[in-house]
Amino acid sequence: MKKKILGIVLALVTCLSVACSGTKTATTTNAETNEAKSELKVITVAASPVPHAEILYQVVEPMKALGYDLQVKEFSDYVIPNTAVEEGNIMANYFQHIPYLEDFNKERGTHIVQVGSPIHFEPCAIYAGKKATLELEDGDKIAVPNDVTNEARALLLLESAGIIKLREGAGLTATKLDIAENPKNVEIVELEAAQVPRSLQDVAIACMNGNYAMEAGYKVTDALFVESKDSEAAKTYGNIFCVKDGNQGEAWALDLYNCLKNQSVKDYIAKTYNQSVIAID
Repeated sequence: MKKKILGIVLALVTCLSVACSGTKTATTTNAETNEAKSELKVITVAASPVPHAEILYQVVEPMKALGYDLQVKEFSDYVIPNTAVEEGNIMANYFQHIPYLEDFNKERGTHIVQVGSPIHFEPCAIYAGKKATLELEDGDKIAVPNDVTNEARALLLLESAGIIKLREGAGLTATKLDIAENPKNVEIVELEAAQVPRSLQDVAIACMNGNYAMEAGYKVTDALFVESKDSEAAKTYGNIFCVKDGNQGEAWALDLYNCLKNQSVKDYIAKTYNQSVIAID
């Protein structure tokens, strides 16, 4: 009888040992799986397809080495990339220059801020439409972007090209109402920036933002007149990496900014865009 009882006790001990051992193994496996899933922190960034998204794709691997899964979301307009960051649907964006950001925040009450200094500069340029030169005729039409900062930039470019003259002090807030001298009586046609390249068949010439010109297949070398890389415009209209206010000091934001300022990105820009995009030191 004693032997029988002893056998039962030993059997129970063995079963309990196996059960505990099995539970411990399962718990460890689940922990390892969860850790593997959380290895990379997802970073979402809104960008214009060209050149911003293309530049961001160059830092996907460097960001992965730092522990991030960089996901680029492409947009073809200038509004959603900011509103999406403001609403928290996307963590950051890379598509705009400082004057546009400042005007956007003022007009829409958003709280978007830049991280660090500008990444690159895209020269605004005048491209041929119906006319192959800047020798315009009375009443010719000129297409320009219709948002405040980019329209002012286009008008300043037209002034530099000798086509119009703006009233003194118009500066970065200039509109066509600020044209003081218009010897050819040109008509300024205001269009959404993305639509300007599509208007060339209907206008004499057009002032195009660098990214939209590139998306449409145009190069700075094709332009009739270009902003100088040493001009005040280069300093004013540098393109910036942005986040919602409060996130500019986050490690992920600083890591992505540093990756975008890396020499490898500068080399990529120089090799790829042939002066249509210029990296800023």
